[in-house]
Amino acid sequence: MFLHYLELAARSARASKGLSALMVLALALGIGACMTTLTVYHVLSGDPIPAKSARLFNVQLDAGSLIGWKAGEEPTFDLTRFDATTLLREKKAMRQVMSSGFNTSVSLPDAQIKPIFSSVRMTSADFFAMFDAPWQHGGGWSAADDEGEARVAVISSALNEKLFGGINSVGREVIVRGQPLRIIGVLKPWKVLPHFWDLTLGSYTETEDFYLPFSTAMALKMGHWGSMDCWAKGANGGSSLDMAASCAWVQYWVEFTRPEDAAAYRDYLVAYSETQRKAGRFERPTNVRLRNVMDWLGAQRVLPADVRLQTWLAFGFLAVCVVNMVGLLLAKTLRRGGEIGVRRALGATRGDIFRQFVVEAGLLGMAGALLGLMFAQAGLWLVRQSPSDYARLAQLDASMLALTLGLALLASLLAGLLPAWRAALIPPAVQLKVQ
Repeated sequence: MFLHYLELAARSARASKGLSALMVLALALGIGACMTTLTVYHVLSGDPIPAKSARLFNVQLDAGSLIGWKAGEEPTFDLTRFDATTLLREKKAMRQVMSSGFNTSVSLPDAQIKPIFSSVRMTSADFFAMFDAPWQHGGGWSAADDEGEARVAVISSALNEKLFGGINSVGREVIVRGQPLRIIGVLKPWKVLPHFWDLTLGSYTETEDFYLPFSTAMALKMGHWGSMDCWAKGANGGSSLDMAASCAWVQYWVEFTRPEDAAAYRDYLVAYSETQRKAGRFERPTNVRLRNVMDWLGAQRVLPADVRLQTWLAFGFLAVCVVNMVGLLLAKTLRRGGEIGVRRALGATRGDIFRQFVVEAGLLGMAGALLGLMFAQAGLWLVRQSPSDYARLAQLDASMLALTLGLALLASLLAGLLPAWRAALIPPAVQLKVQ
């Protein structure tokens, strides 16, 4: 019976090509606009590490001075090197990572290729296990390497391709700032977006190409790249990267076995902050923040407000298109009163008429979905031409493709319910007398 309804729907569409094309176009425009903005929203609001985002927490301690301080404000964005090092040493979580970024050139000892300017992350040993880094060759360093300022490094697959042609480079040496470092691991292609462990470099930057122990980077005076909040320099006017410097520039993350363990760790942070206040290091009242990945991204407003607004506007536009489709379907239905009367006189029930017109609306919906998909791809192409840092991510994946087809079918079926109900109520006797 469904095939019969489908045949009747195809005949009806051919009989009124102009009206059918207008309905398909209206629906396609709504679907195209809606899926363009919804895809961008989906990309930007996604969980960057869904397997453990509820167990990974960012740490903030308010170590800043009282100058310019206002009650209720967020604490300093990052930690000082002293605080991060202390928390790392005390090991109160299952895993803990201190890290920061910088840029430098990486070359080979024999100078066969030109130095390659690379993004670098100086971090601690738990970084790769905490953030589920995928290994192509080798592995990361140990906590003992952190303490011993080991001259080791991990590189990305992209950098490995540029330096060594993609071969297993574990055991080879590279030169960074004039110092030789031995490669102990090569990562597989690895994209984590947003770049949640360090938002100071941009929410949608690529993962780094070069990794080395934090202690090694400090021993070799590798420098720093990103935001830094200083309220006092180190002793005798030393560097802002010194252990004693009152500068917040280190990102700190912890991982727990269970999300519930965060409460005990927060109590530990409060006690630590109180201790530092009594020692005179912290001037501000204790102000601790411990947020999991998604709460952290929400607090930092990684999802732009204009994307939310555009998404709501697009859904509103789709609703207008559906209302227009309802009106056109109603007009088309009323014009076919004679046909409906004949079918009813030949034995078709009201249910049969209702199902026939619902199938017809569904057929128009699928045509609108295919055209809307083309509009959505065009819209996403335009988004990718914009200068926004997230523009390149605007891609229609399999889940959004399925959602496009489902949303178009649902919209068309909803639009077809009222016309189908009105068609089913048409009395056959009146129509036959008119005919």
